[in-house]
Amino acid sequence: MAQNSPHIAVREDWLAQDKEDLLFPDMPIIDPHHHLWDRPGHRYLFAELFEDVRQGHKVQATVFVQSRSMYNADQAEELLKPVGEVEFANGVAAQSASGLYGDFRACAGIVGCCDLTAGDKVEAILDEMIAAGGGRFRGVRNQTAWHENAEIASNPVPPVPGLLGGNAFRAGVRRLGRSDLTLDIWAYHTQLSEVEALARACPDTSIILDHLGGPLGAGPYKGKADEVFAEWGASMTRIAKLPNVSVKLGGLAMRVGGFDFHLNDAPPTSEVLAKAWEPYFISVIEKFGVERCMFESNFPVDKGMVSYRSLWNAYKRMTGSFSASEKQQLFFATAARIYYLPVQPKGQF
Repeated sequence: MAQNSPHIAVREDWLAQDKEDLLFPDMPIIDPHHHLWDRPGHRYLFAELFEDVRQGHKVQATVFVQSRSMYNADQAEELLKPVGEVEFANGVAAQSASGLYGDFRACAGIVGCCDLTAGDKVEAILDEMIAAGGGRFRGVRNQTAWHENAEIASNPVPPVPGLLGGNAFRAGVRRLGRSDLTLDIWAYHTQLSEVEALARACPDTSIILDHLGGPLGAGPYKGKADEVFAEWGASMTRIAKLPNVSVKLGGLAMRVGGFDFHLNDAPPTSEVLAKAWEPYFISVIEKFGVERCMFESNFPVDKGMVSYRSLWNAYKRMTGSFSASEKQQLFFATAARIYYLPVQPKGQF
């Protein structure tokens, strides 16, 4: 992976040591958060995604989330360059929908990047993305995960600080709601007051909070897990009272989360992951309810620390005592409903 990337390098030989058996392989899954890109030192396109999915979990569909991938270099208007990413993701979706790869439907939903601070131009940009998405475009995510400490970085291109609180950004978020489009937000736990204020100001827009709301464990937060958990938990409790916010459960295998499984000789087992992460996951599920929570992979970002096989096994371990209907929401139904995905579960919860 490129040297300036904040992501942990993916080591296929290291991940290949994972031989654990699949848990509940017939459980239908929607993976509502993954990326695709072709970057110096790291390629993750349909072939790589399909290879991970083929590890055995019954992933029926996925949602592609903006990655700064395949922007249109020939587009003169800077604001319209990200339309190329939607075209790209829709092409992958068309490839998957050909039937050559079974009933797996990659990129059944597409979340692109539209500069929501662009004022009156926002609607025209969204129209272009809707047209490019072939019926699969579902919403927008802007780069918003910002921290003043240089050790806290999860985007190769630094976001603009304070974006979530800007009036222009809020106006763009309201436009999404009027168009029945969603807003994904990746923010650290130190920004959750901004997320709360935004959600209150835009009650008619469906907001999806990525990666458990970003509890930090790196940089100045290293060794302060209890303090972070308390601060993060209090913020998530307040946000949970807002019905327009749902949460993606995952993303703790990023460097900023502070977990160091990638430093071990072998990748972590699902038992190890479940033990380390369960307090965060269960806390969010209890606050938001299964109807507003969905498990995610965040691949290939999290792939530097964990295999696709063990990641979903860990989620299944954490929900071992849940009812079939609760599992259906967490692994499939919430994502299908939030992103309006035209898929029905095939299998056993």
